[in-house]
Amino acid sequence: MIKTNKDLLQYYNKITKESSKNDLEIIVSMGTCGIAAGTTPVLDELKKGIQEKGLSNKVTITESGCMGLCHSEPSIEVIDHKASKSIVYGDVKPEHALDILSNGVNPINGPTLINRTWYYPEDESKKENCPQARVVLRNTGRINPESIEQYIMQKGYQALGKTLCEMSPDDVVKSIMDSGLRGRGGGGFPTGKKWSLAKAVSADQKYVLCNADEGDPGAFMDRAVLEGDPHAVIEAMAIAGYAIGATKGGIYIRAEYPLAIKRLQIALNQAREMGFLGKNIFGSAFDFDIEIKYGAGAFVCGEETALIHSIEGMRGEPSFKPPFPAVAGLWAKPTIVNNVETYANIPAIIRKGADWFKTIGTPNSPGTKVFALAGKIKKVGLVEVPMGTTLGDMIFKIGEGIRNDREFKAVQTGGPSGGCITAKSIDTPIDYDSLRALGSMMGSGGMIVMDEDDCMVNIAKYFLEFTLDESCGKCTPCRIGNTRLYEMLDDITKGRGTQQTLFKLRDLAHVIKDTSLCGLGQSSPNPVLSTLANFIDEYEVHIYEKKCPAGVCRELIQYTIEADKCTGCTLCARNCPVSCISGERKQPHVIDQSKCIKCGVCYEACKFHAITKN
Repeated sequence: MIKTNKDLLQYYNKITKESSKNDLEIIVSMGTCGIAAGTTPVLDELKKGIQEKGLSNKVTITESGCMGLCHSEPSIEVIDHKASKSIVYGDVKPEHALDILSNGVNPINGPTLINRTWYYPEDESKKENCPQARVVLRNTGRINPESIEQYIMQKGYQALGKTLCEMSPDDVVKSIMDSGLRGRGGGGFPTGKKWSLAKAVSADQKYVLCNADEGDPGAFMDRAVLEGDPHAVIEAMAIAGYAIGATKGGIYIRAEYPLAIKRLQIALNQAREMGFLGKNIFGSAFDFDIEIKYGAGAFVCGEETALIHSIEGMRGEPSFKPPFPAVAGLWAKPTIVNNVETYANIPAIIRKGADWFKTIGTPNSPGTKVFALAGKIKKVGLVEVPMGTTLGDMIFKIGEGIRNDREFKAVQTGGPSGGCITAKSIDTPIDYDSLRALGSMMGSGGMIVMDEDDCMVNIAKYFLEFTLDESCGKCTPCRIGNTRLYEMLDDITKGRGTQQTLFKLRDLAHVIKDTSLCGLGQSSPNPVLSTLANFIDEYEVHIYEKKCPAGVCRELIQYTIEADKCTGCTLCARNCPVSCISGERKQPHVIDQSKCIKCGVCYEACKFHAITKN
């Protein structure tokens, strides 16, 4: 039990000296993505090899969270502590285990050698060659998330000790305000200002909530942090509780994150046993504890008032503001709601200072941002970059460009409510204001890359369909307006659109944006408006020529067989599910357009590229 800040520092020194890691440490990425990709058999083979070769006093295995290398899972890092060298492998298979144990940090054939593109702020010497800076992910992929000792060895809970023993609540709020930290959940509201509003309200009870209800398609930043570094969020929430005068906290997490929930519960139990949660923390007379609250996967519950209503047992619907939750939130008491990534910054800011934090990023958007790179990009995964990094560096330097050497077309930032940004804006720095000026948004950090084979009208329809399904239906502009928007987009992709449809589409999108109740409705037309602004030519081809330039919209596609290329192999006819292809063997075949259902099976089956898609 840690009772004072002095106890923590003594314990830190003790376990740091006693740890004396073996010469070789192998960190195995055991996040959800790694486990799904087959990391467990690799881990089993490594453990088996250590036992059979008698290496238990020479090799240490650390089961960490996600390293962010989703493109090359299973991934591991091999560290030679004696030589201060390390090597990162991707695409590791069980049969590589013995070679890895034998060769240490010397490269072996088989797995993919990963070029490390990140550095940790404590190691500024690597800054120039590494576009990523890991502040939020400083422990994720480096420590065992189920070991509080390993977190403490990374100076964990020292920020909480400093807060309770050396700082007043006013000092804490000022430090966060001075850092310029803005909410990483999407809106970018200044975190310190939110805390100061809650602190200024007198109440017999206040609450600190963590929004871990990550609902954007393709986004998994919060899940990775909770799976890989849950103590960072717990420590930050306790600091926030002290700052505003709250004694109770809650983490609202979707039930679809079983591994994150498991590791979070372990971390909470460990924090209570060590005295970092509960009564009289660090002998300061400050009491604070945290409960886990489960969500059912409703996207709208990412909005803070809807989240609060869900915790209270009501339907997850947003409410009018003011009053803001900082004044009257959970059970009508002052409540602050920040997301996982926002909290993960707090311990580092308290330990290293606001001025240090402001050396990273831009003046208006200090710090880093974690993104989930997905879509038509070679290196999908989790990346963390300083604010101000350009989209081009994200896509072509860190992501290594577009798959199959296709042409970059657009990138969707901010999840389903974000906008599509084109090649002409590829040098735009990533920060809140720059993205907003382009009709997009930072959002929680989803970043979906598209290439020349994507239809932007269909993309807008896809994202609108998602927000339509996730709308709570409380306000008419979102409930009815988005339904009409979707119907118009559906008409355009099916060849039923007219010039009048185009005019109505734009007008209605602006009305929904201006009149919806919450952020979901207010931002839902963004994909429509941004694609109209940047790809109006694609809309016009759909409407006036009844064609889909990308060949995606099924009703506007026509498959034809080029007679001079057709060998009459009958493969297309044999695979056609509706028997609409006819012709003699070794003679050119013909597609009956009146029967064709535009499924594309013949196009995929033809080995001679005789079938064209128009």
